[in-house]
Amino acid sequence: MLICGASVAGPALAYWLGRHGCRATVVELSPARRDTGFAVDFRGATHLTVLERMGILDDVRRRQTGGIPTTVVDDAGHRLADVPAEWGGGQIEILLGDLTRILHERTGQHTEYVFGDTVTALTETADGVHVTFRRARPRTFDLVVGADGLHSTVRRLAFGPESRFVTHLGYYVAAWEADNEPGIDGTALMYNVPGKMIMAVPHRSDRAKVDVFALLASGPIDHDRQDRRCQEQILTEALTGMGWRTATLLDGLWDSPALYFDSLSRADVPSWSTGRTVLLGDAAAGATLGGKGTGSALVGAYVLAGELAAAPGDHRRAFAGYERRLRAYVTACQDGGQATGEFLAPLTADALDARNRLLGDQDLLGERLADSVATAAGFDLG
Repeated sequence: MLICGASVAGPALAYWLGRHGCRATVVELSPARRDTGFAVDFRGATHLTVLERMGILDDVRRRQTGGIPTTVVDDAGHRLADVPAEWGGGQIEILLGDLTRILHERTGQHTEYVFGDTVTALTETADGVHVTFRRARPRTFDLVVGADGLHSTVRRLAFGPESRFVTHLGYYVAAWEADNEPGIDGTALMYNVPGKMIMAVPHRSDRAKVDVFALLASGPIDHDRQDRRCQEQILTEALTGMGWRTATLLDGLWDSPALYFDSLSRADVPSWSTGRTVLLGDAAAGATLGGKGTGSALVGAYVLAGELAAAPGDHRRAFAGYERRLRAYVTACQDGGQATGEFLAPLTADALDARNRLLGDQDLLGERLADSVATAAGFDLG
């Protein structure tokens, strides 16, 4: 079996396939395992049970960040509202690089990892899927799994162009690293103007650095997703002129070791499988922010592997069972990210004031957090 994508969903599926006696090949465009990345979280009994059944719950807990509270500030840095750590960090928060490392360590013995490559063509035959790669020689696999994210190459090749499945939600999100000056320690600071947000989060391992997150309201921007300089220019033009410490945080953009820039979007695919190819994680039903995607990816990998094991040699039955069991759950999780942009970067001054009042109501905030946990826990693993 070929799995495309080596972040979370792909290695998680490889783990369960190995438990069922199947050796998988995982191909990943990045030249090496990604040991960096920002925090992801798990919340609710369903997420924690999957981690426990994988035997990695203790490892994840040992490496959890503990989360961090956030203070919303005005132009002068004065406090407007406070957000408790558990609101953004769930019950367990861990850096994506640490989670990826754990998953790869648990799968290395029974999984072939191929880095620095990607698929360029998929041709279904009577006995499998003939796969052409950018670098490696063509191979034929029994099944192909697209676990390669919201902008899935497998989905494009097997199902159709991205425009048929991915909807822009009116915002762009960015993340980079900057110098921590003046010092930010112990609490993340978030600043807004209508339609824009910038946040500085103390770096987990280097107190001289901060992780910067930015959000800006915009229609679709025509740009090359691989052109970092173009992305830096878009962000600079959009954020220049904001108050507070924005200028200082922007100074770090050009020298940051990494830059993440993408639209807030969601993927909706009418059927998650076609022939011998199936989608998993964000490729099937992703949301850029707020959709509980990391936990849903682990749950999806568990269910897909279980359905394949329960229907040996019958991928149609396995794929149908996987989608039937999981679709309502992941759609509910995905829907939680529908209004994330408007919450983090309200479009008007009045909407900003209303958001800040909500953040000041700890009872109402607690109710919303409980609803989020209930959604994440709303799946019976069996």
